[in-house]
Amino acid sequence: MEDVRSWGPPWRPERRGRRPHPAGLGAVIAAGLFHVLGANSAAHDGQVFRAMTPLVYVLLLIGPVALLWRRRFPVTVFAAAAAASLGFATFAAPRWTWAAAPAVALFSIARAGRRTAAIVSAAVAYAAYLAICGIFADRLGVAVGARVDTSVTLLLPIGLALLIFLGGAAKVRAEQMAEMIKARAERERAKEEQERRQASEERLRIARELHDVLGHHLSLINVQAGVGLHLMDNRPEQAREALTAIKTASAEALREVRAVLGVLRTADEAAPRQPALGLSRLDELTADAGLPVHTRVTGEVRELPAEVDRAAFRIVQEALTNVRRHAGPAATASVAVDYLPTTLHLAIRNDGPAAPPAGDPPPGGGGTGIAGMRARAESLGGTVEAGPVDGGYLVSVLLPAPASASQPPPQPAPAVMSHPVASPSVEET
Repeated sequence: MEDVRSWGPPWRPERRGRRPHPAGLGAVIAAGLFHVLGANSAAHDGQVFRAMTPLVYVLLLIGPVALLWRRRFPVTVFAAAAAASLGFATFAAPRWTWAAAPAVALFSIARAGRRTAAIVSAAVAYAAYLAICGIFADRLGVAVGARVDTSVTLLLPIGLALLIFLGGAAKVRAEQMAEMIKARAERERAKEEQERRQASEERLRIARELHDVLGHHLSLINVQAGVGLHLMDNRPEQAREALTAIKTASAEALREVRAVLGVLRTADEAAPRQPALGLSRLDELTADAGLPVHTRVTGEVRELPAEVDRAAFRIVQEALTNVRRHAGPAATASVAVDYLPTTLHLAIRNDGPAAPPAGDPPPGGGGTGIAGMRARAESLGGTVEAGPVDGGYLVSVLLPAPASASQPPPQPAPAVMSHPVASPSVEET
């Protein structure tokens, strides 16, 4: 609910430091211009039957100034604005320009949801105008040119009813917009929560892979320490004690790492027994994708950093899994790997239907799996862009992969490969 302290005029102490409401000031200024300029125009045409003294201008500005309080006291403001405009109408020909302030006030009453008050206020103002400028005009000495005529008598109630109707419609529209904004905010919060959950799950998968790497290297240390026990012949007793300590410590470290990070594995997930994941196993991955996959490798193939190689494999795997899930049974896919001088570019495209189905990830990467790919790439300093293209859906990935002078000479790029449909055994992520 809006704070009532913001309804007062700008010079109130509660409003210090606040910015005035643009629409409120706009209505005040517009009504004041209509009253003053309309009266000057009427006076120039001889339709104001009294000199335009400062007191007359004050009378014209009472209504517009009162509009500053219309949100807090809508009925009182309407009464003040209508009385001031009616006072001016007793010595001026009927015109709508000096009724702008009462019209805004009546609209505000209806927009506040007070329809009965708006109808009663309009009826009282209409009756007072007919009584002063019509029925009792002679007794009150109202100028002949200022008296109400038939057209005004008929059109004025129509205008008042229209103002009440528009005010009520504005209230309904404002409520609908508030509900839409609230629903949109809820959807945004749900989307952010889903992305956070997906990113958390991806971090857990990365942690499991880190555990696999640590386990592999610690196992090597353990083996090498055991071999060293049989190779050392200089001061064998001390060397044997040191190597025995290394062997014992490495084995203990391996057990502790597995115990601490073992909770990150699901109950039915076995420890890895295959070679390290990387683009060297790309043909194996695409062969088991469960749909036709066309693979193209360009650039000078080189050894990549282990984390980049593994992340590239996982991103391709996730993208192909999304294609199989969302693009339909007749879909095909293409995987392009481009070895650039300092980066690795991956492009995984769904060559299925021209328009993605309803379950396909929406543009911007808000669907399942895209957030995980983006989190994995950004953890390495890379980027992921995903969205619909002509004839399908495209995932474009850039990963930093600087060339190293210590790497072996580049090998020729493999030939383009195409795999038929096979049983879907791609890891579900």
